[in-house]
Amino acid sequence: MSARPSMVKPHVPHPALPGADWADCYELRIPKSDVTAMAAARAMLGRFPLWVRLLLRLRDAVAGRFGLRTTRSDQADGLERIGFFPVVSQSDRQVVLGFDDRHLDFRVVIDVRDDDAGHRLVDTTTLVRRKILLGRIYIALIAPFHRLIVTTMLADFGKRMRAISSPTLP
Repeated sequence: MSARPSMVKPHVPHPALPGADWADCYELRIPKSDVTAMAAARAMLGRFPLWVRLLLRLRDAVAGRFGLRTTRSDQADGLERIGFFPVVSQSDRQVVLGFDDRHLDFRVVIDVRDDDAGHRLVDTTTLVRRKILLGRIYIALIAPFHRLIVTTMLADFGKRMRAISSPTLP
């Protein structure tokens, strides 16, 4: 079982954001468990490593100058959140997080399902609908960081799940 997520073809159009014109999807196989999509999302996105928090601060400083949403935007809106992402919808098998902004609409979809080999698959799909040129430029600039962050968060989640499911030695 690989500790690294693999890039897979995203399902587009996707019901979470039917007009998405940019998407990626990473899949990770973990040991069989009863982990829900919400638990997986909280484990992956509830607390970022220091290097990600520093990148987000930099992003907020730049985005704020353009009047774009920051990680602190709308924190008092009463919506349930995982990290700074508002929860759009949730079930045991899928949670959709995201928001709409002036330059783009954004969704992160966490899906969990069982495979035929007795494992659990966790997919993280990112969907973006770029509305204006600024949205296209933004995605082009952040995509390499986005991919690194998503694969790191999924891999760390996988390590924790494997540690929990490993039998303890006497």
